[in-house]
Amino acid sequence: MSKIEEKLFQDRYQVDTAGAHIAIKDAELCLHCEQQQCAVCCPAGCYTQEGNGRLVLITDGCLECGTCRIVCDQRNLDWEWPRGGFGILFKFG
Repeated sequence: MSKIEEKLFQDRYQVDTAGAHIAIKDAELCLHCEQQQCAVCCPAGCYTQEGNGRLVLITDGCLECGTCRIVCDQRNLDWEWPRGGFGILFKFG
């Protein structure tokens, strides 16, 4: 396991089954994005590209850093903070 994976493993994530705090607005628009910066830049690896070019978002483990909404030059994300009690719980020490 790499050093970053070891650090991320120490954090806990409370999944909100009622709804994710990030959503792709238009999946078709992502097909035309050549760079797919969100998949490259997300430190938690929440974005992956399938073989057919479609972008898949799984928010479980999201660090809530906002990198994806900054690097998406298409502004194709709905991004909100998770509801209270859900999301990342950083464990220090």
